[in-house]
Amino acid sequence: MTQRPYALFAMSAENVPQVFPPEVLQRLRESVDIDPALVAEDHGDFTGPRLKDALARTEILVTGWGCPRLDAAVLDAAPKLRAVLHSAGSVKSLATPELWRRGIAVSSAAAANAVPVAEYTLAMILLAGKDLFAARDRLRTERAFPGWGLVPGIGNHGRRVGVIGASRIGRKVIELLRPFDLRVSLTDPYVDEAGAAALGVPLLALDDLLRTSDVVTVHAPETPETHHLVGRRELALMPDGAVLLNTARGGLVDHDALLAELRTGRLSAILDVTDPEPLPADSPLYDLPNAFITPHLAGSQGNEVARLGIAVAAEAERWRTGGELAHPVDPVALEREA
Repeated sequence: MTQRPYALFAMSAENVPQVFPPEVLQRLRESVDIDPALVAEDHGDFTGPRLKDALARTEILVTGWGCPRLDAAVLDAAPKLRAVLHSAGSVKSLATPELWRRGIAVSSAAAANAVPVAEYTLAMILLAGKDLFAARDRLRTERAFPGWGLVPGIGNHGRRVGVIGASRIGRKVIELLRPFDLRVSLTDPYVDEAGAAALGVPLLALDDLLRTSDVVTVHAPETPETHHLVGRRELALMPDGAVLLNTARGGLVDHDALLAELRTGRLSAILDVTDPEPLPADSPLYDLPNAFITPHLAGSQGNEVARLGIAVAAEAERWRTGGELAHPVDPVALEREA
């Protein structure tokens, strides 16, 4: 295939130059004919005359945050559409079954977006092992160096880390933890013993993982079945001094139950996602010394979002040369993904 297929951006316009900075945009334009000034976004839909004309010619949609939902009406207006290349993680907000009924290929940059989330998780696990957050608060309050000495109960030598969910991020976390002297285990109802062995970790039932982990990190999708997956009963299973880390979805954790446990001082929590999100200004979680909350920043931020554009540019190169997409979205698996 020598002619570049016609492509259209379908995402929030302000994100285009962030996800596709000049060098990444140039790489994309070597594979597709695309105009960064022509963008379909959620508040504009595909209703404008220029967009309707562009959509009628579009063979590839480059989607991202703010993409309109790709329903039958949109797809009827895009008779030449053959592929959707998504420059973000989940496609659930935009994808409809109609895409697959019409044989349109869908790719996602979820694997690229998993990298910074896993990096954040790794950092938090190691810092929590050193009791860094409480030590920072004590130093800030007392303004005195505590002096050298052995602090019982902290450190990362042999610390037990339980991973809930062998998602892309969960698997990446396991990979990043491998060089460290940690004991890592996994729970996931869709992974068998052989699958866990391939990842190099033991497979445990959720209750067993909770009982035997110093740090529990959540990487499961939020579905009706996983809502409040970690609730009062599950939190009670965690050993004294354990840390709950959530970078997945706030609804996976029962926040009322978590708040009750944190108030006792028995557990600590690191939450990059909450329920609701953001937390109300009067939430007690802000003030608890054993709750460390960040504003949903584990995913791609700043210069990291260009990695998503690079993933799309690589997929466009494969598509133009007739190759297989490296990161196709499976509509069946999508039902149990984030």
